[in-house]
Amino acid sequence: MADGTVAADQLRLFIERIERLEEEKKGIADDIRDVYAEAKANGYDAKIMRMVVRLRKMETHTRQEQDAILETYRSALSC
Repeated sequence: MADGTVAADQLRLFIERIERLEEEKKGIADDIRDVYAEAKANGYDAKIMRMVVRLRKMETHTRQEQDAILETYRSALSC
């Protein structure tokens, strides 16, 4: 019985930690949304800013490869 109590207590602690982290994650997501809204209010395009953030996360060679493929497709489609 004691082992079951310890396991249950440990499980409860894990769940509570996850719940706290999920709440923090929600708060951070709200903060990010606010920054995009502020940038938009100052005339910036939030959609393009999201693209820039995504591109900056990529490794250089991956981004260059994607750029080359995109350029190839655009040339093939004359756009």
